[in-house]
Amino acid sequence: MGLSISSLQLLLRLRSRNHVEELALTPGAASSLKNCPQDLLVAPAGEVLRKYWMKGGVLLVVGALGAITRLISPLIKNKEDDPAVLVLDSKALKIVPLLGAHKGGAEELALQLAEDLGGDAVITGDARSCDRLCVDSFGEGWGWRRSGDRNAWQNLMQQLARGACLEIEQHSGSKLWQSTEAANISLKGIPEGFSLNSVQLKISSQQSADCCWHPATLWIGVGCERNTSQTLIESSLQQALSDAGLAEEAIAGLASIDRKSDEVALLTVARERGWPIRFFSAKDLADVSVPNPSEVVNEEVGTASVSEAAALLAAGEGGILLREKHIYKSIIEEKGALTISIAEASKPFSPNRGELHLVGSGPGDLAFLTNDARFALSRSVVWVGYGLYLDLLEPLRRPDQVCISGQLTKEEERCSQALALASQGARVSLISSGDIGIYGMGGLALELWLAKPEHERPQLEIHPGVSAMQIVASRVGAPLMNDFCAVSLSDRLTPWSKIEERLIGAVKGDFVIGLYNPQSRDRDWQLKFAVELFLKYRSPETPVVLARQVGRADESVTIHSLGNLPIEAVDMLTLVLVGNSQSLVNDGWVINPRGYFSK
Repeated sequence: MGLSISSLQLLLRLRSRNHVEELALTPGAASSLKNCPQDLLVAPAGEVLRKYWMKGGVLLVVGALGAITRLISPLIKNKEDDPAVLVLDSKALKIVPLLGAHKGGAEELALQLAEDLGGDAVITGDARSCDRLCVDSFGEGWGWRRSGDRNAWQNLMQQLARGACLEIEQHSGSKLWQSTEAANISLKGIPEGFSLNSVQLKISSQQSADCCWHPATLWIGVGCERNTSQTLIESSLQQALSDAGLAEEAIAGLASIDRKSDEVALLTVARERGWPIRFFSAKDLADVSVPNPSEVVNEEVGTASVSEAAALLAAGEGGILLREKHIYKSIIEEKGALTISIAEASKPFSPNRGELHLVGSGPGDLAFLTNDARFALSRSVVWVGYGLYLDLLEPLRRPDQVCISGQLTKEEERCSQALALASQGARVSLISSGDIGIYGMGGLALELWLAKPEHERPQLEIHPGVSAMQIVASRVGAPLMNDFCAVSLSDRLTPWSKIEERLIGAVKGDFVIGLYNPQSRDRDWQLKFAVELFLKYRSPETPVVLARQVGRADESVTIHSLGNLPIEAVDMLTLVLVGNSQSLVNDGWVINPRGYFSK
């Protein structure tokens, strides 16, 4: 919401970027509007804040920090129940996480908004200020759920602020976070001049009154009679978890036989709790070795096990049966009976919490990185990319973020790894230089994502980058003012016959042509072939730009002619831009006339 008329443009911008769902202005601020948005809520600030003051909520308020502090002071209860409150000035120059910094995610959101809006996040919390891990909130980025006594979490944070050493007991979930600089600082504490205790953090599927994060690794196998009551299913699940000492926050989903795919109560329980549910055929279930097969069940449904076999199948390779099947029967006013088994997967499964961001990082210099890409990078806990691209982005990486570097020709491996982590619930950025959708990994990542069943896909967003052709054009003038195209000379993924066909079409169509991947040690004839082909249709005086490492520290851009092109100076880091019949060089600038003067 905004406290003044000057805040409206920022509010509209925040909504267009999907940072807010509803807009509100005070009556005084709205009174001077000529065209008031139909969905704008106009009400006193205190009334708006009371209406949206709820646990787990996020309030972005544009106005003076002091005024907003006074407005929210009567509403503040405690860390667990208060929403996150962020304060921005009308130009988004400063973004202040006023309330709910960790538990509410206000600090994290402030950092993301700063990248997206081009402002500064004003962070005063001790953990981030000292580059330590925000242990009470970092698990959200990995798709984990938190449990434990409120006082225990508060004590842990206080002890860490005093320099205590963090002890980790991790039994499930990715351990990549332990490689971050922030985790390393938290693990070491402050050794000199202090007499310190240690505090413990657990990452497990087990129930615990201590501070604990729960990756989604538990699969609950369920076999039930037809029309079993929903209340019986719910109470039996709670009982099974309690008896096994396992946390509900660690549940990945439910599993059963496919003949139960229309069991209303089972489907309702899964839907209300946001759990996926997997159904397996009797044949698949019958192939699973279980400790408690039943001939009675086999005669009834065609497999000797439903709950145990379904739990193990859902858990996948490496899954372990933590709790063998137990039978739960109806009591007064309930119907049916069911069996419940619990298996633990070797890797979490929580695609509904995961995010896969496909990020174009531009040519290299951070000046060309878009705010949209910066937002995605800030939001992600894992960056996946080719080592060179990650090195160029290193100044932006926070101490709590992980980099996974891959080899240049291992694109499918990197895409699969990024998608796998996002499917586990993590927020991941997959990075390509230039635009990820132009000779980048965007297409491959999207194909792999689409190959998954719809309910197993993490959220996917694409963040475009500035392409090499755009930067090259800006360095030499205006060579792309008319129709142009791009052709990659690499035949590693495309047959050369197809590339040759495209080159002929481009030169006959009189396009300005950008040649990507023009030449390497193993491919030393394709560029020469292309130049000879072009000379059949174009003048030897046609301007050609060679741009190497464009947008990076050792950038080199030179202008030549098609008939006198130094092919030996070209490598895989060079983009070759070939003019068309109208392209010309004037006073060191290349231009492709648009046709204005001919009119």
